[in-house]
Amino acid sequence: MRCPWCLADDDRVVDSRVAEDGAAIKRRRECACCGHRYTTFERIDEVPLMVVKRSGVRQPFDRGKVIDGLRSATKNRPVTEEQLEAVAQQVEDALREDGSVPTSERVGLAVLERLRSLDEVAYLRFASVYKGFEGADDFRREVGLLTKTTAPKRHEG
Repeated sequence: MRCPWCLADDDRVVDSRVAEDGAAIKRRRECACCGHRYTTFERIDEVPLMVVKRSGVRQPFDRGKVIDGLRSATKNRPVTEEQLEAVAQQVEDALREDGSVPTSERVGLAVLERLRSLDEVAYLRFASVYKGFEGADDFRREVGLLTKTTAPKRHEG
């Protein structure tokens, strides 16, 4: 593994743990040359999950793009990096389980589904970009959908 700071390939593993519910191994490494510590993840190399973009072009699924979008939506919110990783993993797992080639729209909806229960403000931020909000009415509508719950009917008698 190359050190991201000095690019030396002499390091040692300081700590290893199971991550992402056993789907990966998280390793803390220390560079023997400069002493910086960094984290790496080892995952099984699976068949790439392809995503169909709106233009019709197929691209490999990119967890990094999902995490970047989540990071933007959760900026200054009480959400940890581990939670972002977990959401990205849940999205990828759900898309793989479906068995078909997902569209970029399906990826966005899968992210929204998980953000809704994680952080409502982040959900609204992500939805505003994903759904292309153009004004306050769009936010009002989405907040209405977010807070809408069906209360049980009460029978007076």
